Amino acid sequence: MEHEELTEKIDAYLEDNWETMVDDITTLVRIPSFEELDKAADGAPFGPGPKEALTAALKLAGDMGFATHDAEGYIGFADFPGESDTQLGIIGHMDVVPAGPGWTFEPYAVTRKEGYLVGRGTLDDKGPSVVALHAMKFWKDLQDAGEVPPFPYTIRFLFGANEESGMADVAYYHKHYEDPAFLFTPDAEFPVCYGEKGGYDGVIASKPIVDRVVLEFTGGAATNAVPGIAEAVVKADAASLPNTDRITVTADGEGRAKLTAAGKGAHASTPDEGVNAIGLIVDYLLEHDLCTADERAFFELDQKLLNHTDGSGIGIKSSDEYFGPLTVIGGTIKIEDDRFVQTLDSRFPTSITADEINERLRQLTDEIGGTFENTLLMVPFLVKPDSPVIQALLNAYNEATGEDAKPFTMGGGTYAREFKSGASFGPEKPWIKDPEWVGMMHGPDEGVSEDLLKQSFKIYALTLDKLMQLDLQ
Repeated sequence: MEHEELTEKIDAYLEDNWETMVDDITTLVRIPSFEELDKAADGAPFGPGPKEALTAALKLAGDMGFATHDAEGYIGFADFPGESDTQLGIIGHMDVVPAGPGWTFEPYAVTRKEGYLVGRGTLDDKGPSVVALHAMKFWKDLQDAGEVPPFPYTIRFLFGANEESGMADVAYYHKHYEDPAFLFTPDAEFPVCYGEKGGYDGVIASKPIVDRVVLEFTGGAATNAVPGIAEAVVKADAASLPNTDRITVTADGEGRAKLTAAGKGAHASTPDEGVNAIGLIVDYLLEHDLCTADERAFFELDQKLLNHTDGSGIGIKSSDEYFGPLTVIGGTIKIEDDRFVQTLDSRFPTSITADEINERLRQLTDEIGGTFENTLLMVPFLVKPDSPVIQALLNAYNEATGEDAKPFTMGGGTYAREFKSGASFGPEKPWIKDPEWVGMMHGPDEGVSEDLLKQSFKIYALTLDKLMQLDLQ
């Protein structure tokens, strides 16, 4: 089919079916599908919400005429058979994070306002999944009408149920099924992400320090985020300690002072956007000598971690041609069993290994009598940008948008890295600013532009055509 005729048919399908797509998104958004392990049951390993959303998604696909399968509630899929068993995959997820506080719209409903759909999951990932599923139906309708021949490959649409809290859904899938030859997930940014940095979490702990100057120290809520707030209580006269532009000193009883640091939160993959509140307090403690010798040894090591997000402070600075520089942040701190316990998160390129990071951090903690433990490891994931599959996605995007965009890599992680060959592929466009009342994914008032979803449908429809023209055998 000629390109002009194809785009006309895509536009016609979109015009005829857009309201149906919105209804389908609404059907899924109504389901509060966050993980509740205390309510897990046979066939619903992540709780009733993810199970209900998975069932609803499979019904949508079944009503479109696709053969569906629920894999014991862990994951489900819908197949669009081609002339061979070789599979191309699409994977979206039906689970969401809890609504949380701060909403001005009903979280588990779709509110339409000024060209936006607002509700939990409209962007992450129910809305994008619905338009990608309809892209598959677009081609099925053409084939059923005899307007185009059957595809050479089978398309399998995977509906995950545990992306937000562990990806046990894909772990189950890998135990029971073979990977598609290539797969994309509509759960990131356009134009196309061809690689995801390695993920590395660890815990640095001091040796036990009983006679401390720092009596309390807390900061951060998650290992994978630059902490915006931290507090410490020290043995000192509060009146003798100065405030700074980011640290407030208050009395906390006789001979005790509380230090409250106001940093700026950020995701661990973009640490330059944040100001580490733990680091602010560590700097203050060292500058004002609010520590014993053993505490100082730990804080000087912690300072090297916290003040150098490129890893240069702790000797793990590295960069490669695909991912650029390594990043590292300290996410949380606490005192446990008289030890200072600092977590860290690193996103690392192919030019350094996890073993090298381990060795360096253990060397540094050994020097102060402390300990180090690696708590999470994901190796870097990369499909080279000039590969035919990445170029197919990129060309579909550029044709649909009229842009000349280039593929990119990122520090975050998606379903794509869990498969042998994959990419994350829209629909976010972070360079386009939404109205202030439209929230981001995972936050209150999560929303997405209807125009963005419509454009995404066109991109995904073109993408399936281009992928089917490749030699994937």
